[in-house]
Amino acid sequence: MKRTAEIVRKTGETDIRLALNLDGSGAGQRSTGIGFLDHMLDLFARHALVDLEVAAQGDLHVDDHHTAEDVGICLGQAVDEAVGNRAGIRRYGHFTLPMDEVLVTSAIDVGGRYAFEYHAPIAAPKIGTFDSELVEHFWQSFAANARCNLHVVLHHGRNSHHIAEGIFKATARALRMAVESDPRSDAIPSTKGVL
Repeated sequence: MKRTAEIVRKTGETDIRLALNLDGSGAGQRSTGIGFLDHMLDLFARHALVDLEVAAQGDLHVDDHHTAEDVGICLGQAVDEAVGNRAGIRRYGHFTLPMDEVLVTSAIDVGGRYAFEYHAPIAAPKIGTFDSELVEHFWQSFAANARCNLHVVLHHGRNSHHIAEGIFKATARALRMAVESDPRSDAIPSTKGVL
């Protein structure tokens, strides 16, 4: 069964089309109008081994906030749709990733309930022209719409670009683990029998 999703979101602030294949290779084009976000989405797709197409237009004349938020919403909705009833997946994933002087852990439960804990402060207000606070906001939007628990912890690090990159890569690797097929079971991974 294909584990894919296509999401279209059109608001007064953004117009987004996103396609996801959980069983991909990192292929696809990412075009949000925000160079740094495109770079992070490229890293995410490659490390999660998902095919990801993103075409977004947003009110960038205001700032990057609405576009980053809404891409996070769409990516979360796509993951939620693509995993379906969650039967046969591992459900949990975690990864601790070194990125030069940075060390980040991301842990995820795609069990159908939302929780978000983020302990990864980025001291600099900007990464290039990108507002650093949007890294956290992107993942909060993702987690709420993927209906997952997501915990992100920065153990140490200084460089803002490295911290953001470490977060995207670690979360990609954790998600990859969580949505992988479990070779030992095709059941829904819960004693409740439903997620």
